[in-house]
Amino acid sequence: MARADYHTHTPLCLHAEGSPEEYVKQALTLGLADYGISDHMPMPHDEPVPFDSWRMKTAQLPLYREWIDRARTAAAGRDLRVLAALECDWLPGIEPVIRELRAQGGWDYLIGSVHYLGSRGSVDDSLYARVPLSDSVEEDWALYREAVLSMVQSGLFDVVGHMDLVKIWGRRTQELLTLFWEPVLDAIEERGLVVELNTAGRYKPCGTFYPDEDVLRELLRRQIPVVIDSDAHAPSHLSRDWETALRLLRDLAPRGLCECRCAAPVSGTELHAFLSR
Repeated sequence: MARADYHTHTPLCLHAEGSPEEYVKQALTLGLADYGISDHMPMPHDEPVPFDSWRMKTAQLPLYREWIDRARTAAAGRDLRVLAALECDWLPGIEPVIRELRAQGGWDYLIGSVHYLGSRGSVDDSLYARVPLSDSVEEDWALYREAVLSMVQSGLFDVVGHMDLVKIWGRRTQELLTLFWEPVLDAIEERGLVVELNTAGRYKPCGTFYPDEDVLRELLRRQIPVVIDSDAHAPSHLSRDWETALRLLRDLAPRGLCECRCAAPVSGTELHAFLSR
């Protein structure tokens, strides 16, 4: 089965390392078919005060495109596609910004991710490692689910990123049954989106992939395409735990697992994905 990684970062996000050439070298060593570069989107009005401390600024977007071009040059003549993408944050009122980025062209796909619960803050900020952002853990989960649902329903994205990132600090609720995610899964199915199995959660306090196994099982039952992504912040992270993730999908697939290709509407670029037979 084709091995690929569609969620990776660059030093422009201020919390990653490595050069384009180092990432491409690692991708070739691993035998990747696709190396997707998908750093955090810039936010508007980020000068002189940046929106946060983990993304490129708007003025750096040309540098990001140059970074991608360097990776493509390093991969030229090799059996490796280098794809250009963005991981886009979903926030109230962000739709025009994402539409403008999408309209600029040159992107193979866009990942939609929820990090922020409105003005409450980022769920993965260490400030909230011990306490919820809202009045309770249950409310955090409910707010997060509703944010993911509105993101999916926007029709602006091709891939759903780490769809239960809210569990990053290990805080759970009694509402982790698939029924909790059913409206989101219905919308994903209706929109024809791809969902990532993000292996980075294994190295966070929650100690497990995003999303949970019950959600993955339901995704496969519905034949929703799943891609295995590392959320790499260093060349050594590229395609990390891919084999473990693939075994998990095989175990969860009710009719066995097969490979498929999904065309991203933004460009028609095909992404290697997996679904139940």
